[in-house]
Amino acid sequence: MKNNMLEIGKVVNTHGIRGELKIQPWCDDPSIYDELEYIYIDGKKYIITKNRLHKNCEIVAVEGIYNINDAELLKNKIVTVEREALGELPEGTYYVADLLGLEVKTADGIVLGNIDDVIRTGSNDVYQVARKGKKPILIPVIEEAVNEVNIDEGYVIVTLMKGLVDENEI
Repeated sequence: MKNNMLEIGKVVNTHGIRGELKIQPWCDDPSIYDELEYIYIDGKKYIITKNRLHKNCEIVAVEGIYNINDAELLKNKIVTVEREALGELPEGTYYVADLLGLEVKTADGIVLGNIDDVIRTGSNDVYQVARKGKKPILIPVIEEAVNEVNIDEGYVIVTLMKGLVDENEI
């Protein structure tokens, strides 16, 4: 089941003495913060008053946090937002939170395991498929390997390319 709240970053530090937060974004495009009116930190809603990108982090000012002492209390907290606030995803793209836990199987119906991580490599993502008592399988997210992703039904159908896994390990 899809979670309504999605993690979009982590408060890694404060910035300056006026309560600005330094947030490490956990999204493909940090400019999403430009579109947001508010964020949640530790379950509390904060209205964004100003933000900017600085050295791969978002510097965010929020209502109610006006000094470094208040900002310090939010360090290492996860930043979330409602799914609806992020808008619709383009066809064929998914939130990592929705992929984690999906059952991975071949077109023949052989269950390989479940996605437990999505690794970003730059050229394409890689699904890490956890298997009980065996090494994980790393499946590149490319047309030749991933045939179908069905978030609602909870599965991914893949074609195992030569070299991804030994035949005797399936």
